[in-house]
Amino acid sequence: MPSLTADTRGQATVITVVFLVVLLGMAALVLDIGSWYRADRATQSAADAAALAGAQVLPYDTANASSLALQYAGKNGGGLSASGIQITSGLNTNDTMKVHVSRQASGVFTKLFGVKTVTVGSNATARASLMQQAKYVAPIGVNLLHPKLKGTSGCPCFGASNTTTLPLGKTGAPGAFDVINVDGSRGGTGPSTLADWVLHGLNAYMGLGDYYSDTGAKWNSAQVGSALDQRIGTELLFPVYDKLTGNGANAQYHVVGWVGFHLTAHAEQGSSGSLSGWFTAVVWDGIEVTSSGGTQDLGARVVKLIG
Repeated sequence: MPSLTADTRGQATVITVVFLVVLLGMAALVLDIGSWYRADRATQSAADAAALAGAQVLPYDTANASSLALQYAGKNGGGLSASGIQITSGLNTNDTMKVHVSRQASGVFTKLFGVKTVTVGSNATARASLMQQAKYVAPIGVNLLHPKLKGTSGCPCFGASNTTTLPLGKTGAPGAFDVINVDGSRGGTGPSTLADWVLHGLNAYMGLGDYYSDTGAKWNSAQVGSALDQRIGTELLFPVYDKLTGNGANAQYHVVGWVGFHLTAHAEQGSSGSLSGWFTAVVWDGIEVTSSGGTQDLGARVVKLIG
């Protein structure tokens, strides 16, 4: 009778070799898939950075938006081409940037199985939205009918070529001097609080609607003047109102939006004064609107990833 031992001799070695090859292949696959996953995550970071960078200048400068997206993608490993950029209209015209970043990721062990590279890619969408609430707002009100805002056809007009002044003084209601209680309070606010709002902005979200006047020409105090000195050469965010009703402590400004202002100088004398500089489009800390219409477009936006 033939020996069973003789018939199976060497089979364990063959099986071991087969399993070893399978295990090595699985290990190779796991290592390379992990590498490809990290490469894919890197493309997502690059896509996010590119979309956010490009959206910073939307909707006003679509050409520069594409350039910024390409620039920031390049700083994060590349993989973005002009054909991978789309500027679309979401809630408003040209307010949304979409990008697609694509790269080749090499395999190491999978080359043994004929897989040299794979394509990894990611999409990102960022929107420059108008705000329904804004943070770090300074307490000086701007009339919507200012010539460089809505008072002149073709405005708002931004930038250093559109220098202007904001008048500080009596605004048509007794006791109202262009100072707004941006925190929603009623009654007088001390100069130290107003100075802090000028220097740092209100550390809370301010929504649209009616806000009480802070009576008196308190921007003419030494504390507020010092705060304005420190803000020269920087951008502040001011509330914009379309009407003022009531008198004294009951006077209310109806805030319809916000505008950035680059401050270059200020002057105060008694119950009158002015701020010099220019309006500017700004990206700010705020809560975005969720539907189109009903909000004044004065150049202040919040930029966020969506989708």
